[in-house]
Amino acid sequence: MHAITASAAWLPEGWACNVRIELDDAGMIAGVTTDAAVDATERIEGAVIPGLCNLHSHAFQRAMAGLAERSDANAESFWSWRDVMYRVVARLSPETLESIAAQLYVDLLKGGFTSVCEFHYVHRDVNGAAYANLAETSERVIAAAAQANIGLTLLPVVYMASGFGGQPPHAGQRRFVADPDMALRIVESLRPREHSGLRLGIAPHSLRAVPPDALRALVSGRAGNPIHLHIAEQTREVEDCLAWSGRRPVEWLLEREAVGPDWCLVHATHATRDEIAALARTGAVAGLCPTTEANLGDGFFALDDYLRSAGRYGIGTDSHVSASAAEELRWLEYGQRLTLRRRNVALDTSGGSVGETLYRAALAGGAQAAGRSIAGIEVGQRADFVVLDTGHPAFLGRESDAWLDAFVFCNYGSPVRDVMVGGEWVVRDGHHPREQDIAARFVAALRRLAS
Repeated sequence: MHAITASAAWLPEGWACNVRIELDDAGMIAGVTTDAAVDATERIEGAVIPGLCNLHSHAFQRAMAGLAERSDANAESFWSWRDVMYRVVARLSPETLESIAAQLYVDLLKGGFTSVCEFHYVHRDVNGAAYANLAETSERVIAAAAQANIGLTLLPVVYMASGFGGQPPHAGQRRFVADPDMALRIVESLRPREHSGLRLGIAPHSLRAVPPDALRALVSGRAGNPIHLHIAEQTREVEDCLAWSGRRPVEWLLEREAVGPDWCLVHATHATRDEIAALARTGAVAGLCPTTEANLGDGFFALDDYLRSAGRYGIGTDSHVSASAAEELRWLEYGQRLTLRRRNVALDTSGGSVGETLYRAALAGGAQAAGRSIAGIEVGQRADFVVLDTGHPAFLGRESDAWLDAFVFCNYGSPVRDVMVGGEWVVRDGHHPREQDIAARFVAALRRLAS
């Protein structure tokens, strides 16, 4: 048991001064006291906030950020971007995947995330054969998270088809192929390794990639694990689903599965107002990835309608064109402003600060989607903190009630100074203790991919 004292910390009820936080040996919060007396505990100067969970990540795509921004094609879209992704996947080794993931996870820590949900679907070797150890690449992701010391919810993906109606996967998808039996066997093989920093879940890739019978088998066999899936990301996906079933993707899913709070529906970009309201009623989390959705030209999630229905959401960096929690939150709000042509869309009916409102919602939604105790600075939650430098230019002249607005909306370089995960400092003064070694391996991995 040890304790730290924060000069200022953002608790569930708001900002407080001289906050003593007691941590047990497992890195969990055992006590929180405000207006604590000055004592010999470690003192943290700055603004201490709970770290966010990045609820949607494809770690290997960190290696291709910026590679899909030119083409000879007349009409660029998600589907042409996907062809670039297949070319990168075709060259990944397990070692390369681990090196890329470790670099990403250091980047995420420095960007204000303390946990990540890894939607992991590179299961097979370059020829499409299963590894002798079915969990080979999953174990590489776990190893990368341990090197960076970031919290992880690992979601092995089921991927069986190239389109609705069970169309066979094509050559570019051969490394992804996994049926429910394979994915659940991977989960069970890793079960003994679960701890407060590692949770296992499951992920049907999408309705187009998982036939109905397989989806039903996966849902019934997951034993309470968190379940994530992509849905309604692209207009063509909606059109293809309608042609196949006569239903839109969100509509089809909610009619056939008991979607609830342990589900995360990623993107849900192209959902009608009725679908949005129905999704909110399930208590599931909408997984929103604004910088990736912008990069791919996906469109805008109907956040305003969703909030009116009391929907829950969190944020992810998906393809990792950004690794910044603040940038995802900022662009979530800016996308709504551009669509609706008004400001402060994400505020709840009580008004107040849009930065705090966004952060509080993403904190709760991320913890729910991760299935882990990472919901804030309170007893029983994991000691995952981000320390913002209140001497940073973005904070000058601002009182505490504007600090989260400054973090999210003043883009003058990152004020993230220190990061604690599970009671251990993993970033101090902007530096990770293993950043040089991890960066060297990342550079070598990129050279192998480019060779």
